[in-house]
Amino acid sequence: MRVGLFGGSFNPAHEGHAHVAETARRRLKLDRVIWLVSPQNPLKPAHETAEVAERMAGARRHARGPAMIVSDAETRLGAQYTIDTVRALKRRFPRVKFVWIMGADSLATFHRWRGWTQIMFEVPVAVVSRPWISLKSRFSPAALRFRPHRVSAEEAAGLPDRSPPAWAFLLGRFNFQSSTALRARMKRARTPK
Repeated sequence: MRVGLFGGSFNPAHEGHAHVAETARRRLKLDRVIWLVSPQNPLKPAHETAEVAERMAGARRHARGPAMIVSDAETRLGAQYTIDTVRALKRRFPRVKFVWIMGADSLATFHRWRGWTQIMFEVPVAVVSRPWISLKSRFSPAALRFRPHRVSAEEAAGLPDRSPPAWAFLLGRFNFQSSTALRARMKRARTPK
């Protein structure tokens, strides 16, 4: 089985997330994409993060179709960091071919994640283009460090079968929604005039 792991805060989930998940599913020929709703992103302030149940509900609204699964596995595993989640899932499901999925905005800051180089050596990584950041992300510390291991877009369908480190940058149409913009809009709507 070929399974994409799509981790994030999903604070809130939106069509851009659905676009990233569906693009990766289709282009990599994945059997499933698991949306891993993070209990708390260590790089983001807790006071700005909605409760896990609220974010799970939002992710379920956008994760459409039987191939999309929304999970609180990180909460149940007690995992705070992606590297711990990936290793735990690989131990539990040794026959599954996992691929980590992220938007280009995450690749731009990937070098700030705990154990980011180890993640690249644990599972292949698929990066889906996102507006305004795609070009910058391709020159990020992670992209530059792992440039020799980049798989061409034409070879991306075989990414789940590759031994890590291996990664692909998947170009496609842009979806302009972002959680940051949605939170700002909700905050403005709540502010009395």
